[in-house]
Amino acid sequence: MDDKTLDLRLLRTFVAIADAASFTGAADRLNSTQSTVSQHLARLETAVGKRLIDRVSRPVLLTPSGERLLGYARRLLALQTEALTLFAEPAGTATIRLGVPDDIVSPAMSDQFARFAQGHRAFRLDVTTGLSRDLSKRFRAGEFDIAIVKETVPSGDAKVTFPEPLAWYEPMQWDREWPDPIPLVTFPPGGLYRDLMIDRIEREGLRWYIAFTGNSLNSILSAIEAGLGVSVLPVSTTRQRSVSPGTVFTGEESLSLSIYAWERGGAIGELVDVMARVIGDRPSGGGPQN
Repeated sequence: MDDKTLDLRLLRTFVAIADAASFTGAADRLNSTQSTVSQHLARLETAVGKRLIDRVSRPVLLTPSGERLLGYARRLLALQTEALTLFAEPAGTATIRLGVPDDIVSPAMSDQFARFAQGHRAFRLDVTTGLSRDLSKRFRAGEFDIAIVKETVPSGDAKVTFPEPLAWYEPMQWDREWPDPIPLVTFPPGGLYRDLMIDRIEREGLRWYIAFTGNSLNSILSAIEAGLGVSVLPVSTTRQRSVSPGTVFTGEESLSLSIYAWERGGAIGELVDVMARVIGDRPSGGGPQN
């Protein structure tokens, strides 16, 4: 066959002849003419270099080479149909890229993501979790369509901003004095809570050391529950965990939780509204700020 290829139109004609066992029947199935069917078969036989149909027999029969080709022809045509069906279906053909802090992807938020996806099947949600400072940089670089970030002062282009109350936490029913230096449970360098903790302790003239570093909210909470140290966390993230407000410090200034998006309307604008409602409904979350 050298550089010759198998034309799917010719293969479809060949399969029709095999199924109908006649040129006339194949022409009817293809809504074509008997002459065109004969031409297609002749071109296919030239391409493969073999006789595929015994034209003398009635009804027409496949030659041994035709029998060998038939299965491959059916598979190739089935793959073509599958590919065309895939691209005719819009589900998942567009992407909305989101960058959010780990604790924002709560069961309530995931439920709303699912509802949004069911109502907008053309869109795939591509969610990345990470530290707010990194998420903010990546949003500004155009890597995300929507970003939720925690920050001390929101930028003017924030779509909506919520207060994020913070508190110091230690294990539930902790009945001992914390040692000097104070052990801290933190996120990796670059995290806002880490910087807030260190700044507060140093302003109070106390000593500290990093006792545990974790990349996820769950690992941080588990370390606090185990008594590895104290940490600053959003109040909304500690429900149903064995932690309580710490005795080392009381009170901590709130952060701002802001939603940013490049578009105001359409599916992205709708998703921003959905996410804002979930955040506003969080326990200890508070309503949006002007």
